[in-house]
Amino acid sequence: MLDIEEIKSLLPHRYPFLMVDRVLELEDDRIVTVKNVTVNEEYFNGHFPGAALMPGVLQVEAMAQSGCLMTLKSKEKTEDISDIILVFSGINKAKFRKPVTPGDQLRMEVRLVSERRNFLIMSGLATVDDKVTCELEASAALVQKQSL
Repeated sequence: MLDIEEIKSLLPHRYPFLMVDRVLELEDDRIVTVKNVTVNEEYFNGHFPGAALMPGVLQVEAMAQSGCLMTLKSKEKTEDISDIILVFSGINKAKFRKPVTPGDQLRMEVRLVSERRNFLIMSGLATVDDKVTCELEASAALVQKQSL
């Protein structure tokens, strides 16, 4: 549904920190995205030489970016989002189930659990070949860019 150029128009992240390659499904309260994990990723140089593993924190970041895309696409229907950014305010119940390695396609599904004012709670599930690699619950806040 969204290609990389549309993703870059919504997220401030850029290589090597942009963790979403494509949006496959998008609803106001649910998004499915993918990250193609390649051996050329910078972090594989040190994590870990001879046994390349995608750091769990980057799987969490990929789900956070997915949740940000879902939220901003939903908000742009009714308000100006040009000065809004979504920032993490908490990560809960994060569990890492299976390693992610070069050549994997990380599929992320993020759902909006609740929203009050400018604060959101989302749940996320990351998989590779239908096997869970990471799951979490995260909270985030919508803030004005100039207030950062």
